[in-house]
Amino acid sequence: MTPALSAQPMKDSGIEWVGQVPSHWEVRPFYSFASEVDHSNTGLKERNLLSLSYGRLVRKDMDRLEGLTPASFEGYNIIEADDIVFRLTDLQNDQTSLRSARSSERGIITSAYVTVRPQASPRFFEYLMRSYDTTKVFYGIGGGIRQSMKFADLKRLPVVVPPPTEMDEIASHLDRATTRIDALVAKKTRFIELLREKRQALITHAVTKGLDRGVPMKDSGVEWLGEVPVTWTPTKVCFLAQKIGSGKTPSGGAKVYADVGIPFLRSQNIYDDGIRLDDVAYITSDIHGEMGISQVRPWDVLLNITGGSIGRAALVPGTFGEANVNQHVCIVRVANPTLARWVHMCFRAQSTKEQIDALQSGANREGLNFEQVGNLRLALPPNQQIERTLEYLDKRIEQIDTLITKTECSIELLREHRTALITAAVTGKIDLRPSA
Repeated sequence: MTPALSAQPMKDSGIEWVGQVPSHWEVRPFYSFASEVDHSNTGLKERNLLSLSYGRLVRKDMDRLEGLTPASFEGYNIIEADDIVFRLTDLQNDQTSLRSARSSERGIITSAYVTVRPQASPRFFEYLMRSYDTTKVFYGIGGGIRQSMKFADLKRLPVVVPPPTEMDEIASHLDRATTRIDALVAKKTRFIELLREKRQALITHAVTKGLDRGVPMKDSGVEWLGEVPVTWTPTKVCFLAQKIGSGKTPSGGAKVYADVGIPFLRSQNIYDDGIRLDDVAYITSDIHGEMGISQVRPWDVLLNITGGSIGRAALVPGTFGEANVNQHVCIVRVANPTLARWVHMCFRAQSTKEQIDALQSGANREGLNFEQVGNLRLALPPNQQIERTLEYLDKRIEQIDTLITKTECSIELLREHRTALITAAVTGKIDLRPSA
């Protein structure tokens, strides 16, 4: 049942972001509701190492942590189940939320974090602090100047305090509601994963087997391609490319990046579904002119050749305009737009991803060189089949991408609803009393 908006008498909380609260609730300083936990792990009494990650506490294996000796853990803080841990460090540079979590077990955690022990209803206090977190309350403490905070900075923070029975009722309601929302988010997230798998399988089949069922097939002689239609020709990228090369970092590195100018594309801008400019760097026209060899042209295929995004490839649209690339991005330039679109689609296929993975196995993990890029194998149909296959893939991919976008939007709405529900419940905007 959906809880009703609160019809009980309200009063001003005196807290700007909270506004009004039920008149029988209290507003008290943080220290009157929770005390600091300061219990050093002297003598290594406790070895259950915990770490705060995305709003929850997870176990770590202290014997496998690089750079830490067992003696290092003597300065860690021993915490108990239901203690609340805050990560209040690097506030200026890290504006992420989910800076707090309630522990479900005894363990140790770095003393760089602040740990407190609520005097009543740890579950309610966890939700309350999550609301403080998502509304960015912590960033405003101390005038927004401090890079980190300690318990002394929190102790006079005003908190809203309902009667104990209401705290438990609010926490129980939120447990049920957030569990339902989280389950739905997980289901939708899995649906997106399946759609992405379907999209890649669709591409892989189309660029290695074609669209026509029952056509005669032949062995391609290439492990990654398997059988291909008899009219198709197994080939290498180097036989199709007019250019295979990458750019470089301008002299001076990031210091010469400009606020506006020519887009300077790096691996974080290159994705299989297109070029993303939300984190793009810029260079001046003069620097762009000095780097003529790595200037990007319309219909170039850009392939990431180093790092964790190795193998991601984007097609430069015909209307993209001027751009340049750094040394982590390879330019594959082919004869015409249709062939460029085919090469890009082949780069998106699982058959090419597996070739790149194989090249990165063992000791050879530094990245792809130009010779390896040129030796990537793909199958080339007759010209008329290329056009028909690309048209089919464009239509089907658009349908899948639209469904992915709609599902991602629905997940975002669910998460926003979850956040709003928590804030409304812990500030008394909805009445969760049993008699309400």
